Amino acid sequence: MPVADGKLVAIEDLAKADPMPAPYVVKPVSEGSSVGVSIVRSGSNTRQEIVENWRYGPHALVEAFIPGKEITIGVLGDRALTVTDITPAPGGGHDFYDYDAKYTNGGSSHVLPAAIDDAVSKQACEIAVAAHQALGCSGASRSDFRLDDTGPGPARLVLLEVNTQPGMTATSLLPEQAAYCGISYPELCGWLVEQAACPQ
Repeated sequence: MPVADGKLVAIEDLAKADPMPAPYVVKPVSEGSSVGVSIVRSGSNTRQEIVENWRYGPHALVEAFIPGKEITIGVLGDRALTVTDITPAPGGGHDFYDYDAKYTNGGSSHVLPAAIDDAVSKQACEIAVAAHQALGCSGASRSDFRLDDTGPGPARLVLLEVNTQPGMTATSLLPEQAAYCGISYPELCGWLVEQAACPQ
């Protein structure tokens, strides 16, 4: 799977030095919805602020920052739904798809299907299904990617994470993708219950 370079670091070590060249992303090991996620950029004081306010355990996951578009793909069973391009709302103070951008009405815009090359879309869907299967997921999952289209060469897909409990709120991506594919919210909920209740 194409993933970002990363490492697990003790939070006290983060206070002492950059664990990798900036920019990089600092994430809690076991949180969701982008809670506690920060981007450290070259010349910023963010690293010290992160350490001072850290309340997510003794370790952090540090990954290389991947520029480009943020895209996501929902998987139901072994079927990829579609590709959504996610952009935080301009002027909202979000430089990535953080907690507020996810759960605030108007905090982000979702374009589906994403306006990306068909071959890249197909590849992303294949990776999302492969990740779902490799991790032994059941029911639904949602794979988040960065599509680095900032360089002169071909665009590069990087799998950021697989969400094994994707959100089901009014602003969540999985129900939105399901609706685009003709699956109503009650139908989606019913399917998830059936999958959980009836081992395959």
